[in-house]
Parts: sequence; structure tokens; C-alpha cells
Amino acid sequence: MKTLILMRHGKSDWDAEYGSDHDRPLNKRGRDAASMMGSLLARIEQVPERVLTSSAVRAHDTVRLAAEAGGWTCPVEVVPEFYASSPGEVLERVCAEDDATSSLLIAGHEPTWSTLAAGLIGGGWLRFPTAAMARIDFNLDRWSDIAPGKGMLSWFLVPRLVKAAGL
Repeated sequence: MKTLILMRHGKSDWDAEYGSDHDRPLNKRGRDAASMMGSLLARIEQVPERVLTSSAVRAHDTVRLAAEAGGWTCPVEVVPEFYASSPGEVLERVCAEDDATSSLLIAGHEPTWSTLAAGLIGGGWLRFPTAAMARIDFNLDRWSDIAPGKGMLSWFLVPRLVKAAGL
């Protein structure tokens, strides 16, 4: 079985000084949510074996804060193509993952993550608020066999609800 966790970057700071959209940092709420979600993954024993993240500052920092808070020790790879990519391009990269990896977290952006998730589970519409995560399971042995409609949504976690539930 292959497990894919999609995570949207935390809330960014539109008021900060940054050179380009790619360099926009997280705000306090975004940093707090990233840490909370990373800690939650550790508590529910869902820490990924490997992480692929967009090169955008806000996405990379979300992963770094989540990993620090959750005590993750998995390798993290920055994938520049995840910034401003299409769902098809992201899926192509996921399908190229080493089959020795069972669980993979990918961190990136909207609207790509919503479209990708909906396609992988065979339809519907998911809206990813900042720092939200969705786990999609595939009853497959090889990442290269992942295709639209072959996944099952196992859970969808939104920071606001995680916080309200005291998780």
C-alpha cells in the first residue's frame, strides 16, 4: 500500500517585505499551524517516510516547522517544480518516487492540491485551507501505478478544527 499526504503551506504574511511571491514568508498563524499539524502527525503515528516540498519559502518553512514540532527525521527534498505546477506535473513526480517509500508527504499550493486530491479520489471537490492535510491511500505496490480515481481519502485535517478539538 502507498500513502500520500498532501499538505498546503501555512498562512503567509502579505505584509512582510519579500522580493517575489516565491519568497513570501509565513505569518505567526501560519507558523503556529505548521507546528501544530506536524506535532499532530507524530501523535497519531502518521509521520511520513519522506517529504517533497515546493521551493517557495512558505511551503519549505511549513515543512521545516512541522518536522521540528513533530520530531520527524525523514528526508526532505525541495522540488522547485512544485511551485506553480499543474496537478499532472505533481502526479508525474509522485509516480517517480522510489517504491521503497511507503508514505510520502508533498507540500505545496492551491489550487493544485485541491484539484490533484479530487482527481486521485475519483472526483468531488476539496478546498485546502492553509496548513490543511489530506491522506490518500492507494492499494498499490508501486508509485508508478498511481492514477486518477485509484485513491481513497482516509482523512482530511484542517488546522482550525484540529485546534478546536484540542488535538
